[in-house]
Amino acid sequence: MRDPYEVLGVKRTADAGAIKSAYRKLAKKLHPDSNKNDPKTAARFAEVTSAYEIIGDEKKRQQFDSGEIDAEGKPRFQGFEGFGAHPGAGAGGAGAGPGDFHFESFSFGPEGVRRTGRGRGAGGAGGQATGGFEDMLKDMFGGGGGRGRRGGYETHYFDPEDLAEPPPQAGRDVTVPITISLDEAAKGGTRRVHLPTGKDVDVKIPAGLADGQQIRLKGQGLPGPGAVGDALITVTIAPHPVFEREGANLRINLPITIYEAVLGAKVRVPTLDGAVELAIPAGTNSGRTFRLKGKGLPAKRGSGDLLVNVRIVLPEKGEADAELDELMRKWRDTKPYDPRKNL
Repeated sequence: MRDPYEVLGVKRTADAGAIKSAYRKLAKKLHPDSNKNDPKTAARFAEVTSAYEIIGDEKKRQQFDSGEIDAEGKPRFQGFEGFGAHPGAGAGGAGAGPGDFHFESFSFGPEGVRRTGRGRGAGGAGGQATGGFEDMLKDMFGGGGGRGRRGGYETHYFDPEDLAEPPPQAGRDVTVPITISLDEAAKGGTRRVHLPTGKDVDVKIPAGLADGQQIRLKGQGLPGPGAVGDALITVTIAPHPVFEREGANLRINLPITIYEAVLGAKVRVPTLDGAVELAIPAGTNSGRTFRLKGKGLPAKRGSGDLLVNVRIVLPEKGEADAELDELMRKWRDTKPYDPRKNL
């Protein structure tokens, strides 16, 4: 996947608010409900959602910025500490000069594994090589056997019995994160998931799945001599451009005009099942909440509700005419009232 900052169109120095704002803008534009039968837009929406999952989460963003995970949230290989050449370190130890050298050979015979080596460090020819690979061998083979030294050479002997195989390990579970849309969480569906084992499997998403829940796939983990582990699919529900989740309930801010608030009206309200009409009574104040039963997310008992918060929105600047201004002045002078008297 592309760099998540590039996908969302934000700078690496952007704060959390700017990242969330960029995601909401793109998600609203690319949402499948507004672009039906358009696979390219659906793929772009999935890309935007995956990008927000990485840099919209503070912990994952830090891991990505530091190179611990890639753009798909997978761990990056960091290498093994202690391997490789390091500036200033040679066979003779730290601070070795350009003339230092070190060679080693390994063989396996009746006496076991034999390691020989010779080097010249900063202290002069014939310097002894120690540490590094030697320590690793001692860890690997249990530190057994003897050790000899002759003429600048050092030899290590290990008993072949030290090479016995470790006891069998059971299979290991693997965890795979996926991000689904709010619609998928509400209605269910099927997702193709790539597992660490290299397999691609179709995962059934049950309706009413909550954020953070796991789906267990038996026998799809890493194998061991005695058993095979499971795959745990950890689900994250992507933020929706219109609805906010509150458990099984959903909340939406519904803009209405000043005349709809004063005179009353029937207005269309979007839900996960399609738009419905809501009756706004005359004299409705901004901030009033209406409850639409059963229009939320599926729950153990029935479904949650949709909470509709009404917001009165004035005309765009320049659209208000002189008549409206005059009416408001008249009301101010002849019918004054104080909505903040109880504050």
